[in-house]
Amino acid sequence: MSDAILRVTDLSRLFRVGGFRARGQLHAIDDVSFEVAPAEIVALVGESGSGKSTIARVLAGLYLPTKGTIVFEGTALGRRDSRAIRGAMPMVFQDPFGSINPVLRVGHGLLRALKLHRPDVARAQRFDEAVALAEKVGLTPGAEVLARYPHELSGGQRQRLGFAQALASRPSLILADEPVSMLDVSIRIGLLNVMKDLRDHENVSILYITHDLASARYVADRMLVLYAGRLVEEGCTNEVIANPQHPYTRLLMSSAPDPRLAPNDFEGDDLGEPPKVINPGPGCRFAPRCPLAMDQCLVSTPAMVALSPTHGAACYAVVP
Repeated sequence: MSDAILRVTDLSRLFRVGGFRARGQLHAIDDVSFEVAPAEIVALVGESGSGKSTIARVLAGLYLPTKGTIVFEGTALGRRDSRAIRGAMPMVFQDPFGSINPVLRVGHGLLRALKLHRPDVARAQRFDEAVALAEKVGLTPGAEVLARYPHELSGGQRQRLGFAQALASRPSLILADEPVSMLDVSIRIGLLNVMKDLRDHENVSILYITHDLASARYVADRMLVLYAGRLVEEGCTNEVIANPQHPYTRLLMSSAPDPRLAPNDFEGDDLGEPPKVINPGPGCRFAPRCPLAMDQCLVSTPAMVALSPTHGAACYAVVP
């Protein structure tokens, strides 16, 4: 995508494990490449430990990449990025208390975000702007909500507040790390609709990190499937859901079964546990669990194969 606002190329993040002199390295993410277009929601999906949150933290500057490049709005991000660049790509955490001070009123965080990232807003106008931000994400009446303490809000309201604080800097892209996983199923749809509204009416792109295929299908334009730190399938959400090609994607779909099918109709058998990614050897990391594994899978890592202009999979068993 020539107009991509975020372009990630060969991104890797390794962590040393086992002590100062140990040679063990945990490969949290390995050679991951993807792009995000303006006003697009991209879902990064995978099971726990696949590296999804590590990618978000590298993009947010909380971790430095071991290798690879990150280009955001034409600027290559490095060790010393300005507040303006990071403010244009804020993060919404899984636990809303990660960005909310529990001892101060709700309005404090919004007002502080406006002070730091919006010098164009005069001090006398900050409260009105904070109220407007709160109401954009469904916190109404805004003035009353801002006067409360975090413990007086529900979980869904606190997570909406996280999106309001992210909006304070007028971002181009929001990193949303499992924002609905701590919410009751009955109220998740409301927050997913907030994300869609931000895309449609505020032209904000969102990298939505989740293990929930149902919510990804509802809200995302494109889907990236991550396994053990590597990207194994990508494409338009409807295409990936309707025609999953990588055996791991099929396994993920079988973990969220369709009640209209009989139990024996689910595709994909889980043949083991996720691999340890400390000093991993060559080959496909899904091979030990894969029912389609062949000798080649054990000695080399498959490249992403284009199945259509909008769909690709990294698997030797996939035929273009």
